[in-house]
Formats: sequence, structure tokens, C-alpha cells
Amino acid sequence: MQAYLFLLLLVVISLIAKNQSLLIASGFLLALKAIGLDAKWFDLMGKNGINWGVTVITIAVLVPIATGAIGFKELGSALKSPYAWIALSAGIIVALIAKNGVVLLAEDPHITTALVFGTVLAVALFNGVPVGPLIGAGIAYYAMKLYSMFQ
Repeated sequence: MQAYLFLLLLVVISLIAKNQSLLIASGFLLALKAIGLDAKWFDLMGKNGINWGVTVITIAVLVPIATGAIGFKELGSALKSPYAWIALSAGIIVALIAKNGVVLLAEDPHITTALVFGTVLAVALFNGVPVGPLIGAGIAYYAMKLYSMFQ
């Protein structure tokens, strides 16, 4: 019963915050639970959902390459810009941080609760985009390492 109430609360919050992503996600999970498909699908989505999401985001990012809007000429031109090098560096750093997020979630799964709650708050209250659980876990990983150094 608690899961239904929590999901309903998220639906209400998403309606108030006008956050379509949170509304679709919480509504979809609520519907799966209500029709009894939760036992079959929740485990699968829990294990593979992040990978599926990363794949969908990667597809979206690669669309300009697939359409020909970005080619080798544009890449060469972009790399002449200091901003491109900053973006390239940021991409590398974020990927490395996320890698340690995977490590943290595997070693300490209960931390997922806090990360999910933080993500939901950011999405619902600040119109954030829920693409950061792995980055959040990676940042938490480094923050925990730093914290443990001073213990």
C-alpha cells in the first residue's frame, strides 16, 4: 500500500510542478503495479533501466551525426574553440565520475534511496532532468572518500 501512496504522491507533485517526465515515469510505474505486472517488469527495469536510459540519451545525442548535421568538418572546426576543449574535458570527467557511481551503487545499494529521493526532489521542485543518478552516485562516492579521510 505504501508504494501506491508514494507513487500517487509523485503523480500529484509532478502535476503541481508541471513535470512531464516525472508524471510519465510515476504514472507508468503506478499503472504497471495496478495491473499486476510489477513482479515481472520492476526487476527487469531496475536492473537494466539505467543502461536503457543511457542508450536512449546517447541515441538522441548522435542524431545530428546520423542526419549529417554534424560531420568531420564541424568536429574539426569545433575543436579549434577553447569551449569545445572545455566540453570535451567535462565529458571525460563526468564519465569517470559516473563510473565510480556504478561502483558505489554496487557496493552500497541502500544509498540508492537517498539518490532517488534527491533526484525526485530536483525533478519535482526545481524542474531538473533525471539523468544524474550515476553522476550523483559518483559525486557521493568521492564525497564519501573525502569524508572518510577526515574521520
